[in-house]
Amino acid sequence: MDDALTIGSYRFTSRLIVGTGKYPSMEAMRAAHAASGAEMVTVAIRRINLDDASGKTMLDFLDRSRLTILPNTAGCYTAKDAVLTAHLARELLQTDLIKLEVIGDAQTLHPDARGTLEAAERLVRDGFVVLPYVGDDPVVCKQLEELGCAAVMPLAAPIGSGLGVCNPYAIRIIKERARVPVIVDAGVGTASDAAVAMELGVDALLMNTGIAAAKDPALMADAMRHAVIAGREAFLAGRMDKRLYANASSPMQDVVSASREHAAP
Repeated sequence: MDDALTIGSYRFTSRLIVGTGKYPSMEAMRAAHAASGAEMVTVAIRRINLDDASGKTMLDFLDRSRLTILPNTAGCYTAKDAVLTAHLARELLQTDLIKLEVIGDAQTLHPDARGTLEAAERLVRDGFVVLPYVGDDPVVCKQLEELGCAAVMPLAAPIGSGLGVCNPYAIRIIKERARVPVIVDAGVGTASDAAVAMELGVDALLMNTGIAAAKDPALMADAMRHAVIAGREAFLAGRMDKRLYANASSPMQDVVSASREHAAP
């Protein structure tokens, strides 16, 4: 089955996108990336240390032959800063991809909807393939799509919380109305969270802390890979209807009819 994930002109077989922060070491990060099967990794441009004494940066630990880098504007609190960071990312990495983040609150790390819309409009006009991080708001998601964003990335729960999908109804509405990929971003804590999100019909998941903060990041990455696949296949298969009462897996109707026929004179 041809079930590739298409974002703009980019095409992926994996529906899991991973991050680069919070790992205990660069080696642990690299092992987790390999185990995840992901083909896209997001990198916070404002957090790349270009002055490391070793001469290496985060980018040196990424398998560029296998991974497409999705730079992000994490740490930006205004549309102006986000736009500037996106342009720096394009120059540094020679990519038109950008994960847009404009944070509105330092404690919850929830996005600033107005700032996100402003920055998205400018970046789309400047030729970027924009993937905006946004709240689980169907109205704002639709507005971002109409501005020309290549996907929308509603949060499942606050960044790094591991709470799973807190508002599945909003996510379902966003997906039902969207004509671009819907990528759940933030809040996925374990494999069951990933499967639940994918069963809602979303197109992909982006996760970082759920893998990086696990006791065994590589093993958790492998679990997330399987969960995303299982959730996607369950959605495509179509789940059974829920019922209030029992419904026997092996109906007795044929057995009862045969018994009556046998007992008839």
